[in-house]
Amino acid sequence: MKPVRVLIVDDSASVRQVLTSILSEDQGILVTGAAADAFAAAKKLQSEIPDVIILDIEMPGMDGLTFLRKIMEQRPIPVIICSTLTDAGSQALFDALEAGAVDVLPKPRVDTRNALLETADRLRLAVRAASQAKLKPVRPRAAIERKLTADAILPPPVISRELRITDRIVCIGSSTGGTETLRDVLEQLPANAPGIAIVQHMPERFTAAFARRLNSLCAMEIKEAEDGDELTSGRVLIAPGNRHMLLQRVGTRYQAAIKDGPPVTRHRPSVDVLFRSAAQNAAGNAMGIIMTGMGDDGARGLLEMRNAGALTLAQDEESCVVFGMPKEAIAAGAVERIANLATIPREITDWATLKRGAPLKHARSA
Repeated sequence: MKPVRVLIVDDSASVRQVLTSILSEDQGILVTGAAADAFAAAKKLQSEIPDVIILDIEMPGMDGLTFLRKIMEQRPIPVIICSTLTDAGSQALFDALEAGAVDVLPKPRVDTRNALLETADRLRLAVRAASQAKLKPVRPRAAIERKLTADAILPPPVISRELRITDRIVCIGSSTGGTETLRDVLEQLPANAPGIAIVQHMPERFTAAFARRLNSLCAMEIKEAEDGDELTSGRVLIAPGNRHMLLQRVGTRYQAAIKDGPPVTRHRPSVDVLFRSAAQNAAGNAMGIIMTGMGDDGARGLLEMRNAGALTLAQDEESCVVFGMPKEAIAAGAVERIANLATIPREITDWATLKRGAPLKHARSA
C-alpha cells in the first residue's frame, strides 16, 4: 500500500519539525512537505496534492480558517486542524469543523515522554483516518432539517409497569467525522427524547466546549459528564476527553461513572467501555448506535449489548465520513439494523415509544 502523503502547514518551525518527526516514525505515512503559511502551502499544492493536510489556525497573512474554506471550495482535501486553541475550546474550532475539517487536535505535548507518546499515537491515528475520509460538500447549517416538535415525533408513551422499571437510554459511539454527525442527530431530537450517553473520540478539554456548543443549539440538555451525573430523559452526557465513561444503575436510575485507566481498544474514552457497561446494567432498556470513525472501538461492546437484548444500530456507509467502526461492528455480528444518518433521529424516537422503526434492513459484512 502506498503511504499516506501529508503536508504540514504551521508558522512555527519547531512545531513543523516535531510533527514531521512524529509522523515519520510510521512507515505508512510520508511527510511530503511543510509550509510556514497558507501562501507557501498553496504553491506546494500547485505541484502535488497530498492525501492529508495538517493545518494550524493562527498564522500570519492568511489564517488557517480562511485557507481551509478556500481548500474546500476549490479542491477538497482531508484537513486536520492542529492548534493550541483546542485547549480553550474556541469558537474557531467549531467554525473549522463546520468548514469541513475532518478532525481537530491539540499541538503535540512534549513536556513528558508519556504525554508525547500519547499525543503521537493520536496524531498518527488521525492522519490514517483522515486519509480514508469521504469529503462531502459543506452545506450551510440553515439547510439542515430543523428539529421536529415533541408532539409530532415523541408522543407520551403508554407503558406497562411490568414491562420495564427503568427509563430507556441510548448509547452512541463515534470518532472521525463524529462531531458534525452528532450535531446533525441531536439537533433533530425533541426535549423529551431518551437519555443519551456519548463517547466521541476527541482531545481532553475539548469535550466540555463541544458539549456547551451543542447545548446552545439543541432542545435536549447536553453537558460533559461528571461522575455521578444522572442519565435521564431529555439529557445527553458526553464522556470527558481522556477519561472513560461507564453507565451504572442505582436503583431504578442510571448514572455516569467517570474513571481513569489505560486506553481500551487504543482509546480513552473508549466506546467499548461504555457499551459493555450498558450491556451489563441496561440490557434490553438500551439502544446502542455505532457511527462514523476509524478502527474497531465499540464492536465488541456493541455485540455484548445485542446479546443482552439491546437494539443495536450502525450508521450506513453512504452517510459515514469514515466507514470503519460501523463496518467492524457489522462484521462482528453486533448490528441488528443499518440506518442512514438522516433516519437515526427517527430510529431513536420510534424505539423510545416501543415501535421498531422501518422494516429491518439486514446488517451484513462489508
